[in-house]
Amino acid sequence: MENKRNFANRFDWTLAFILFTFLVISLLAIASAQTSGQYGINYVPKQMQWYVIGAVIIGIVMFFEPDQYKKMSWYMYGAGIALLVLLIFMPEGEGQIGAPVNGAKSWYHTPIGNIQPSEFMKTFYILALARLISKHHEVYSLKSVKTDFLLLGKIGITLIIPLAIIMKQPDLGSALVFFAITAALIIVAGISWKIILPTFLGGVVAGGTLLWMALYMQDFLEKTFGLKAYQFARIYSWLDPYSYSSSEGYHLITSLNAIGSGEIFGKGFRNREVYVAENHTDFIFTVIGEEWGFIGASIVICVFFLLIYHLTKTTLLLKDPFSTYVCAGIIAMITFHVFENIGMTIQLLPITGIPLPFISYGGSSLMGNALAIGLVFSMRFHYRTYMFTTHDEDE
Repeated sequence: MENKRNFANRFDWTLAFILFTFLVISLLAIASAQTSGQYGINYVPKQMQWYVIGAVIIGIVMFFEPDQYKKMSWYMYGAGIALLVLLIFMPEGEGQIGAPVNGAKSWYHTPIGNIQPSEFMKTFYILALARLISKHHEVYSLKSVKTDFLLLGKIGITLIIPLAIIMKQPDLGSALVFFAITAALIIVAGISWKIILPTFLGGVVAGGTLLWMALYMQDFLEKTFGLKAYQFARIYSWLDPYSYSSSEGYHLITSLNAIGSGEIFGKGFRNREVYVAENHTDFIFTVIGEEWGFIGASIVICVFFLLIYHLTKTTLLLKDPFSTYVCAGIIAMITFHVFENIGMTIQLLPITGIPLPFISYGGSSLMGNALAIGLVFSMRFHYRTYMFTTHDEDE
């Protein structure tokens, strides 16, 4: 009887309304970003096109049951790795399918737009980790330090393959997202805190040490690890942008000026005065801050909080471990994207090429997020079915 429930009762209307709210915000912000005349193309209908494609992706993904994704997870992970590897061998000349953008070979240039495979790989990676963790707990029902270390090793191997390829592109922003997803799933996987805490503290100490070395031991890092001067400049310009106002710090300074000049209530729709490069993509939050002020920016952040809250609530409802891990990974992915994107525009974090989910212009970002959100729709859509099935039937 549960399987015969009509569509209206099974569909997650709250999540759909949140996504529609993001659609409205995105189109308004992109329409305003174009008033500076830096693009010569209208991105609003193109963004609407990507939203329509994203809706189709959600619709297709939603009607497959979670158990089917569990069976396909490693195949999807393998397909994602293949796309990343294939990109390495694509021709790099101007106008070619694998031409680098801003020094990074991260996109397939196609007639419908630029496709970034790492955006889809994030979701494939979540599915693979969820399958790995759930299967590990089935095999090792009695936990021990040994089994926890074994699980960490499996997770590490699963991470290192896509991470190595993405860092070669290079794409630091996507690499950080993979770390965030991994950290979140390690925590929810139930690994003992006696292992997690030293591991995370070690990571913090290592990160702090590298930052200190970047500030005071630049020559050593250049000789030992082959780091370049421009990579150090990104760190210096983050910590003290005004000392690099004519070079690496310029983008951050204009971002701070734009958001700060919006004050409490903003300057009004399309009344921007501060020029910010790439403000329709990674720096879309500067448009929101300048035109809608602190109040408008806070409302946008609240909508993201509402999204995360709703996804968390859905995760807690699920009974299937695989589905729970998938939703937890998606929450980590979206949360990190939001935190990093907004943080880099206000000097809280270094600048990386991470878009603001569902708001920044970009087909790959929207389709990748649609794929992830489609999985959440699927979990919720088939939720009642899984409540009344046995563990053996789920397998």
